[in-house]
Amino acid sequence: MNSDALDFFETKLRFETDPTDVAVAMKSEEPGFVVVDTRSDAAWRQGRIPGAIHLPTAEITDRAHEVIPDGHSVVVYCWSPGCNGGAKAAARFASLGYPVREMIGGFEYWVREGFAFETDGGLERRSPDPLTAPLR
Repeated sequence: MNSDALDFFETKLRFETDPTDVAVAMKSEEPGFVVVDTRSDAAWRQGRIPGAIHLPTAEITDRAHEVIPDGHSVVVYCWSPGCNGGAKAAARFASLGYPVREMIGGFEYWVREGFAFETDGGLERRSPDPLTAPLR
């Protein structure tokens, strides 16, 4: 057994999740976490995960206690794997004592995997990208 690799990957999985795991958990009565979109107002209006709370990273320190129910953990996301906004937001939540995970792939992979997303005009869904998810 490679204990260094095992420790690394077990730790990584404690602090990351992915769009499929988030979508499955959100279908349950009590997913056990609050999904937080940490992007700008313009990005939020462009599209977001249904049920997510909008809390831009710059506002987390001042507003987290207002919008995150006591006893809930947090799953954060930003745009994509090419953006570290989710990691910055996760660090901010962790500094405030919240149990937190980052949704790897961000909003981009939520959409690319074919999950519904919300805009100011309602729910939308795109066909899954065959490079990121099996075709249904």
